[in-house]
Amino acid sequence: MPTKHNLDGAALIRTGHRSVYKLRTEGLVNDFLIVSGEGTRHLMASPEVVGFGSYQSMVPATMSAMQYLVDGGLDDDVNILTILRGGLNYPIEECAFRAGLRVTNIDFLSCERIIEDNVIKGLDVRYQKVRTCRDCVLMIGDIIASGATLKMCMDHVIGWFRSHGGSFKRIIFFTIGGSNAIDLMEDLTEKIRAFSPGFQGFTCFFYEGIFNVYQDKGLLGFQVPDIDFYWGDGIVSPEFREHVVSHGFALYEKCIIYDGGARRYEIPDHYKEVIAYWEEVLEASARIDLMELTMERLGYREPISYEEWLEVTHFRELGDLRVLYGDEMFFLDKARRLSLKDIAQKRIEQIKQTLKGYE
Repeated sequence: MPTKHNLDGAALIRTGHRSVYKLRTEGLVNDFLIVSGEGTRHLMASPEVVGFGSYQSMVPATMSAMQYLVDGGLDDDVNILTILRGGLNYPIEECAFRAGLRVTNIDFLSCERIIEDNVIKGLDVRYQKVRTCRDCVLMIGDIIASGATLKMCMDHVIGWFRSHGGSFKRIIFFTIGGSNAIDLMEDLTEKIRAFSPGFQGFTCFFYEGIFNVYQDKGLLGFQVPDIDFYWGDGIVSPEFREHVVSHGFALYEKCIIYDGGARRYEIPDHYKEVIAYWEEVLEASARIDLMELTMERLGYREPISYEEWLEVTHFRELGDLRVLYGDEMFFLDKARRLSLKDIAQKRIEQIKQTLKGYE
């Protein structure tokens, strides 16, 4: 099962901005927030959202995050760092422009896998365009699962700034990502302040939730450790929880994002990956208890009281959420009458029909 990352005792609190929540917990020096939007909920619950639509779906939630920053006093010029290729999915430049923020530099790094004999041996930054400045306000968007790509890129950028006389004022991160980001950004803060003592820290926006990554292959037996997201031991926005349990089979998808680069730029490959996943589910369906899988994905076991559910979800400070609790209990009850084999067969047929439009 996934490990916990600084979320024990944590709670979501409302910020005064619609669908923007702040993580409150002891011992963290940076700001971690969850932002929810209709577009990102649809994107992350449905692999049918592809291409430009996957980019466009992130604009409303990103604008909510930008407005939160501007209302909080951000009026500095900003630099944007794009981590190729997943970072191209994030509409940071467009949303910064809409929010009235001036972008002075747009830089990039490539972080590529080193593959030997068909085995991934590591990562390497092969291409870069990074300009340094003093008191840089840096904006970045990327998927964070294991955190290996982000660590490699940030170590590179920090070293570059240090050796070229630059300094950081603030780093603002937008991610569909997991809780590994928290520990990583906490560690990076110490490293940055060692040469840039005025660094105010990270502000990290998680779209729809602070997810966790499987540490094993999960109940299905083929989840990818340190890559595939799920809800357990994470914190998922109330809006996303409601969206998923009210939208058919979304809870049983491979994970919330599949390969973000493929669904944006290599759409047929993305759909083939989705089909391959559901074919594996179909093959495994005879040995999988759907209720066990449902509880694994929801992140708790039944029976669970409303008060226990508030603790598990970290919602205890958000007010009355009995309607959402009731919706999840209804979903669990409905799952007892479902067949994993039928679900897999329906999804395979749906995705194959959609794939025909790209072949």
